[in-house]
Amino acid sequence: MQRFTTPFIYLLWLHLICSMDHRGSCSVLQPPMTSIGPLQADSDGLSLSLSWRVNHSDSAGHVYEIQILRAGSHAVVYDRNLSLPPVESDAYTWTWTSDVPLKCVDHSARVRQFYNRSVPSPWSNWVTNYGALAQDKTQIFPSQEVLRENTSAVFCCLPKRRDNVTKMTFNNREYPLLGFGASRVKAITVHNLSIPKTFIKRHAVSCSNARGQIGHTFNYVSFPPQKPRNLRCAISDMVNVVCRWDPGRWRDLYDRNKQIHTLHVDNWDQGPVVCAWSSCTFPAAPQREHYNISVVVKNQLGEETESYSFNVSDRVFPLVEVVRVSPDVSHAIVSWAVRGDLTRLDFFCQVATEPGRITWRSCKSGLCQVRLEHLLPNSCYSMRVRCSSSRTFWGDWTQPVSFTTYPMVTLDVWRRIKRLSDPNTRQVTLLWTVHVPGSAAPVNIQGYVVQWSQGGQNRTESKGGGHTWAEVILDAGQHDITVQAVVTGYAVPAHITVPRSDDEGEIILHPRRLSSNAAAGFNLSWRHADSATCGYTVEWCILGCALPCTTVQWLKVPEGNNTLVLSPRHFKAGCRYTFNIYECTEKGHRLLAVQTGYSQELRFVKSPRLIEPVQRTSSSVMLEWSYSEDDPAHPGFITGYLVTAQEVGADPFNVSVADPGRKSVSVDGLQQNQEYVFSVSALTEGGPGEPTRVTIRTSTNYSTPLAKILPPVLLLLGCAVLAWPKRKMLKQIFAYPAGMNINPPELDSFLFETAERLQAQEVEQCSSCAVEVLITTPPVGGPEPRPGSLPRPPLHTDYCPQSVTVLLDRPVRQSITNETYLLTRDTFCESQNF
Repeated sequence: MQRFTTPFIYLLWLHLICSMDHRGSCSVLQPPMTSIGPLQADSDGLSLSLSWRVNHSDSAGHVYEIQILRAGSHAVVYDRNLSLPPVESDAYTWTWTSDVPLKCVDHSARVRQFYNRSVPSPWSNWVTNYGALAQDKTQIFPSQEVLRENTSAVFCCLPKRRDNVTKMTFNNREYPLLGFGASRVKAITVHNLSIPKTFIKRHAVSCSNARGQIGHTFNYVSFPPQKPRNLRCAISDMVNVVCRWDPGRWRDLYDRNKQIHTLHVDNWDQGPVVCAWSSCTFPAAPQREHYNISVVVKNQLGEETESYSFNVSDRVFPLVEVVRVSPDVSHAIVSWAVRGDLTRLDFFCQVATEPGRITWRSCKSGLCQVRLEHLLPNSCYSMRVRCSSSRTFWGDWTQPVSFTTYPMVTLDVWRRIKRLSDPNTRQVTLLWTVHVPGSAAPVNIQGYVVQWSQGGQNRTESKGGGHTWAEVILDAGQHDITVQAVVTGYAVPAHITVPRSDDEGEIILHPRRLSSNAAAGFNLSWRHADSATCGYTVEWCILGCALPCTTVQWLKVPEGNNTLVLSPRHFKAGCRYTFNIYECTEKGHRLLAVQTGYSQELRFVKSPRLIEPVQRTSSSVMLEWSYSEDDPAHPGFITGYLVTAQEVGADPFNVSVADPGRKSVSVDGLQQNQEYVFSVSALTEGGPGEPTRVTIRTSTNYSTPLAKILPPVLLLLGCAVLAWPKRKMLKQIFAYPAGMNINPPELDSFLFETAERLQAQEVEQCSSCAVEVLITTPPVGGPEPRPGSLPRPPLHTDYCPQSVTVLLDRPVRQSITNETYLLTRDTFCESQNF
């Protein structure tokens, strides 16, 4: 069935487009050929404009087919139908954008029309836009142009005559070459162009031939104009209208794509106004209220427009000019004026101080004024003013105006009272410190005035600006003293009351010791006094224990508070500070308490001085020393003493004395006739200080040897008494033979040394402990001894005397000629067995 449908539709189409002439034959009505004008290349080098005449015989609209032919390859690069609505003009212009620069190759175009959207007219003649001709040097397109960011671009190279392109680069990077048929022109395509980050925003394109000869050029990359945002207009003086907007993306100062901003006002005969980057000003027309404006932003890559309508009476932004700022100690008066002829309007103005707050003020055109309250003395401020006629649209803030309030000087006064020889006369030293709130600038104090009354007369004493003390002589009565600084600004007079002599309360108080704390400092506390109607004052010497105290520091504590914490960074470790706490009464200050202590106690105290001679026994030593435990120069409170005793070659042992006032100790349990090293050091919370050392030997105990020697002596005395009647017989027994040459001194020395050696022998070294009795009387009838020889005693065969071989270790005294006494046990035994 499809075979019959297609011919039927074709025959129907012929019927609709055919008409019968008078001879009854059928003929087709074909539209005439479209007449086109020459092609026009735009300045961007890519756009081609084509114009042709319009045939108005077709009331249903016009459909045209357009073809674009690119020379070289002879390929149709564009072939589309274009439907146009009916137009009143006789010509129509159509623009086509090429992807290849028009100067690279020739481009031709032709057009034909479809009558009633179906019957085509004959094609028009080809109209050609010629590209550049080859010259004596290589040409690159585009060149020195501004290209759009984030787009693709085709760069072509037209070599010089009789030459060919072999390579093309973009920013020194080689790209594949594109050809155009038989044409010697070559091209490359670069995608996603970006704005260079270099100082000059450009890209380099180069091409070279087979011989390496290079041609190059530069192109720039930028972005199209941004549509103005937040466009608004206002008038401040009823003379000029100011319009402002947000320009959008920031543009580099060295961007070659320069923008032009123009403002157009509807129904205005003065033409466009050239504007700045983000604002524009044009004169207001007299008696005109409503305006329609448009801001046009244009550059080489495009154009953007933004429109705005407003009523000028609703856009009044007053301009304010600050006239004067008159500061004082705690306030300032600000005056300003609203510029322009705005007398018919009422304004609401804001005055902002920094630091501070915003103050509101309503005023009319002319001079306005406001008083800024609650400012700090001697402080820097900056203020700005802005006004509005409707509280909706505010004018701009004025430029900040700086000013400084005047200083307010206050004095903190203290006194020290010294009694003189005259009981009715006192020397009062007045001390003061200067307090200036704020930190704007140093205050120039010209001097001080001290006033007091005495004897019914007012007295005044002036001091220079560099003084912070004054001395006055007062009687025993109560006196009110005033000290005031002389400055440019305001000085608050300071008052202090010196009590009567009998109300000073300068009694001797026992200082209470404070516990040291290197991290927390001093934590002072005292009893609450009901008579303290104006608080308390704590006084101490800055140098601590140094005497005399030349620099005093004081701190006043408000009424109802009886504690004070002082930071340790203001105090020196190892230095004793004494704090005098006064109660403030209506009659003056009275001493309430005295507290003393260290911020940190140290151990390096001086050594005690030992008192000699030192008392000693065979088992103990009594040590005595002198020390000033209450000396304020000590780097810590003396809590006791440490006594150390050490025997030579043995471990030391310690004896502690917990009472600082006790300066003697007895060290017991010592060995007799031994040397000991004793040391004595003072103790603080930090530990023992520097010690004092002495070496002492204990005495010998003679009572024990006497108890051992006395019984034998008594026994010998008893034996002597018993033997006295037989002294003649004993004399014969113990007498040595005649003729023996014995030197008594040498014998005595020999016997002493022999005894010393025998005492050194131990018990187990004795060969025999049996005692034998030797009878020395000669037997009856025996032979008489020879003259000059000792009588030979009878010997028992079972007796052997003890061996005393130690005597042979030394030479025998030559004065002892009888060698019988020097025979050893072995020799004697041999003589018995011969």
